[in-house]
Amino acid sequence: MRGRASGRTVDGMTVEASTSQTTLASPGACPINLDVARLRRAIQDEYAEVATDPAAGFHFHTGRPLAALLGYAAADVDPLPDVVVESFAGVGNPWIWGRLAPGEMVVEVGSGAGLDAIIAARQVGPAGRVIGVDMTPAMLEKARANAAVVGAANVEFREGLAEALPVPAGFADVITSNGVINLCPDKDAAYRELFRVLKAGGRLQIADIIVNRAVPQDAREDIDLWTG
Repeated sequence: MRGRASGRTVDGMTVEASTSQTTLASPGACPINLDVARLRRAIQDEYAEVATDPAAGFHFHTGRPLAALLGYAAADVDPLPDVVVESFAGVGNPWIWGRLAPGEMVVEVGSGAGLDAIIAARQVGPAGRVIGVDMTPAMLEKARANAAVVGAANVEFREGLAEALPVPAGFADVITSNGVINLCPDKDAAYRELFRVLKAGGRLQIADIIVNRAVPQDAREDIDLWTG
């Protein structure tokens, strides 16, 4: 459940905000009263630690053990240096939906330390291109260093939000994401961005967390539960 605006309606979704508190409501849903700026800072703080101290121990798995647990192909992960894999913190395996074709244009939403983007860059080859987008400066710094370590010249990392991707419309043949959209408070806006950036006939390869029953309102507005 992440803005700042006066009361307005965007594509049927009401957005009302003060300087610190945002109310989000999709059609037919209960409003979410959430300090979006505070939520983003909390997420950035947590994932900055994953980037800078991946061995610290977290409430989620990380690194090579996690990639193996999620069924990543050994051929994709094993040849990579430890530094490229150690801060991986995905929740699933977007590659179960298929490998990328040479020459495809890819956007990785919430690229973290860059593992999925680097795997994508190797799959699309020199004729393809990958843009990773993340909002955490420490992760962006590590992802750029990791791309340099493996010599991935066809991948770049940009600072931005899933709800406002710094990518032109119709760029991507494929959009990948791994455990990020669940952290977006405005999921309608995030998906509108995905489809803005996706080419006609393009595809999404997303791994994420979903719930099968309604989340209580007080839990939806508890930032500690969003990040923990």
